[in-house]
Amino acid sequence: VQLVESGGGLVQAGGSLRLSCAASGFTFADWAITWFRQAPGKEREGVSCIASNDGSTYYADSVEGRFTASSDNAKNTVYLQMNSLKPEDTAVYYCAVAHVCFEYDYWGQGTQVTVSS
Repeated sequence: VQLVESGGGLVQAGGSLRLSCAASGFTFADWAITWFRQAPGKEREGVSCIASNDGSTYYADSVEGRFTASSDNAKNTVYLQMNSLKPEDTAVYYCAVAHVCFEYDYWGQGTQVTVSS
């Protein structure tokens, strides 16, 4: 199983970024893909999940209405569109795969998102 995140960067508050998670080595449609984030000194937080089999999505309260998860099963890729970014969204973002949302069996290497005020 391999998960490769991309799309992070530096953006001003109010801006947008789209993260990608390219997955390989497993049957994509049978799994749930969760986006976690971890900021320095803070606990890891599950921010969004998409169930690849039916496209159901779930969001943490902290990102509800600003972040949107989607998937392209033909490309085995999951996306996280992040709008109206805030400085408190600054973190390393990871995608993880499991059979249940907000759990993790495999991780990617992470991508840094920095939001300046």
